[in-house]
Amino acid sequence: MNDRYARYQRLVFDRPHPRVLRITMKSPLKMGAMDALLHREVSEIWRDVDEDATVSAAIITGDGNNFSAGGDLNHERKVCDDYDLRMQTMSEARNLVYGMLNCRKPIVSAARGWAVGAGLACLVLADVSIAAKNAKFSDGHLKIGVAAGDHATIIWPILCGVAKAKYYLMTAETFTGEEAERMNLISLALPDEEVEAKAVAIASKFADGPPAALRWTKMMLNHWIKSAGPIFDASLALEFIGFAGPEGKEGIDAFLQKRPPKFDPESGA
Repeated sequence: MNDRYARYQRLVFDRPHPRVLRITMKSPLKMGAMDALLHREVSEIWRDVDEDATVSAAIITGDGNNFSAGGDLNHERKVCDDYDLRMQTMSEARNLVYGMLNCRKPIVSAARGWAVGAGLACLVLADVSIAAKNAKFSDGHLKIGVAAGDHATIIWPILCGVAKAKYYLMTAETFTGEEAERMNLISLALPDEEVEAKAVAIASKFADGPPAALRWTKMMLNHWIKSAGPIFDASLALEFIGFAGPEGKEGIDAFLQKRPPKFDPESGA
């Protein structure tokens, strides 16, 4: 494996095809939730993939039975009170989104089990997104009292329309991989046991295809998404303003303490 990947601690790499790099997220936390290190690494890996001449396509997948259940709320509670940490985490969230969009190599995601928050971003922002029919998704931001800002406003309305985006982002309800395919949020929903093999087959097809034509096609299509960049930048800023405010702190505290949150109905912008 190329030495450029030696520095990563939470990402594991292998080659199911000579020119396909499979990236497996390995988290020490339950359900593949992202600790601070994993969150940073998934925001940085796409530049290395883009610059690696030995890679024609990439796969992003989870370890075990889950893709990633999003950010570590114990860490995010620290983000609420630490300005420097808040700015660092916001920068990583921005780099994750734009890193996947700007990476010239086709990216395939393969999700089983839970994908939430930043994990859901890694799934949906891939060029081809594949999930198990029984996988479970939620954006989840509203559950902890912050605006949906990770990735959703830049791409959900394009993929599934504003009506579905509003419903699932504003309610933070859980939905399945089968439902995600039906509303066009992901490319394919398959039986659980077929997900990984299908991801390898599609990434291998990309690797054997015309590299410039594939990259140019991706670049052109992603202009639809990147045209919503100002919306995303604003949503990200509002999300992190929320982390510093009373709703974000109460939302996370309530979740960690396993109790209903108590939001002030008269507060807010």
